[in-house]
Amino acid sequence: MLSPTPLSLFCALILCLPLVIIVTITSPTTTVHGGSEHDPVLDFTPAVKTHQRFSVKSPPLPPVDDKSLLRAASRVNSRTPPGLPKKIAFLFLTVSPLPFAPLWELYFNKTPKNLFNVYVHADPSYPYEMTFSGVFAHRVIPSKPSLRFTPTLISAARRLLAHALLHDRSNHMFTLLSASCIPIHSFNFTYETLTQSKKSFIEILNNEIGSYDRWAARGPDAMLPEVKLEDFRIGSQFWSLTRQHARLIVGDETIWAKFNQSCVVRDTCYPEENYFPTLIHIRDPRNVVPWTLTHVDWNGSSDGHPRMYAASEVGPQLIVRLKNDKPRYDDSGIDSFDPTLMRRRDPFLFARKFSPDSILPLMSIASDVIFKD
Repeated sequence: MLSPTPLSLFCALILCLPLVIIVTITSPTTTVHGGSEHDPVLDFTPAVKTHQRFSVKSPPLPPVDDKSLLRAASRVNSRTPPGLPKKIAFLFLTVSPLPFAPLWELYFNKTPKNLFNVYVHADPSYPYEMTFSGVFAHRVIPSKPSLRFTPTLISAARRLLAHALLHDRSNHMFTLLSASCIPIHSFNFTYETLTQSKKSFIEILNNEIGSYDRWAARGPDAMLPEVKLEDFRIGSQFWSLTRQHARLIVGDETIWAKFNQSCVVRDTCYPEENYFPTLIHIRDPRNVVPWTLTHVDWNGSSDGHPRMYAASEVGPQLIVRLKNDKPRYDDSGIDSFDPTLMRRRDPFLFARKFSPDSILPLMSIASDVIFKD
């Protein structure tokens, strides 16, 4: 038998080298770290293209400053990719831990990962004792303090929208939720309701009591001339928006400049309940269903907060009642160009507020009542 010569071994190595490169090159997954050991913003994993065989380039990271972040998000494609499933972006805006995380885990359990994304804006000034885990792990975006009676709650929601737009082109609907929100239907029911809609769901109320005081909270002329009193609207800060409206919000500068002012009268300053309905009413009132799909009970409200359900109140009867209730709408807010709105029977998909200790009774009826459609 002939012994291999150095030349023949070198030739064999050259011939095998392309195969080695093909086998070993993979698309990397990049994790964005943002925060210290005391910061809840642990990390955020952006979307990565895995279909490019020889791609070794990491996806661009979202800009750090809000101005660049919003500008980049406003330039994304307004349509989701054809041939791929539409996704719902669940945007959790919280200033505390998520007490109902176990319920949301059940909600997303066994749901294909290509149907949803989760994003969390966690106020870094809160002393979080535990990191976010499960479906919320690595989903906390770079966050900033979010305070009542200030525009910072609007900024947090816009930040969530921007990250969701930049993260995944398949995000079709964008739903804003709080730490005290719970789902009151199954994921499949919610998915079908939202993805089949061509309109956003956002409460837009006109001629509400206290409208003038809210409009003038920054000063009697502070909103003029861009936001006239007759264009000022009130509504729930929790909404489900189409991709087109998400881009509209992150790209807005004119109306945002009016709301991004400090209030001189704090008692009537609720910018997060005014900015979104006012902006959409001014810019695109035709492509909206003017009510929210998040149930809330304002009977017995206190200090601007709606009623909070105690653990002793939670049971099958409460959940069934919330499911059967119908969204509130304002006749004057209905778009006269779309008479079909009056015939809609959209269900509530979420509800708030629930006390943190109600997680146990909620978990006990999750499968048989909450997720049973």
